[in-house]
Amino acid sequence: MQVYELATLTAATVGATGRFGPALSAFCAEDGARGRLLGTFVTEVGALNRVLVLRGFVDEAELRAERRRTQASSNPFGCAEWLGGMELDAYAPLDFVPPVETGAFGPFYEVRTYVTRPNGLGPTIEAWREQLPARRELSRLLVAMHTLDGPTRFTHIWPYPSMDTRAAIRATAVERGIWPPRGGPTWLSPDMRSWICTPLPGSPLT
Repeated sequence: MQVYELATLTAATVGATGRFGPALSAFCAEDGARGRLLGTFVTEVGALNRVLVLRGFVDEAELRAERRRTQASSNPFGCAEWLGGMELDAYAPLDFVPPVETGAFGPFYEVRTYVTRPNGLGPTIEAWREQLPARRELSRLLVAMHTLDGPTRFTHIWPYPSMDTRAAIRATAVERGIWPPRGGPTWLSPDMRSWICTPLPGSPLT
């Protein structure tokens, strides 16, 4: 089963995030690297001075091998000089969501993460299964996935050509009763976040 890793890198100093792009691409292309680099992004709205790295893997074994390489590296992601913190989260996609495709879908990417209630993941997935086809008629979904480790989190990423387009699509979805999925919010905790990101140079998603 295809799985993903979403790495959250915190810059050690203000203004350092602009240096991450080429280094990230080089690290993910090194001899011995596993997986496929899908996208690199810097946060513009939400928690700032963050860089997100989305990578895809053929299975959990490949992901774990690359995680070991990353954690053991003296220069993780090629960014040790500017890196103040690193979080690595493993994810499984929803089984009815197509694999991530790279391309020019942005340049604005909304990354939304919810912590589900202890018994909330299953009902959340089923609510999405029912409502997502109608929501995808309004705009592209890059991926929807849930964590394989740590607290149970549900993350989805939506690309938009502009922030005005995002606002208009979301308003339409609510007005038509398409979104949020019926009953879905019942199974979520109040622990939520939404970041607006833009691609870094060298990102396969732009």
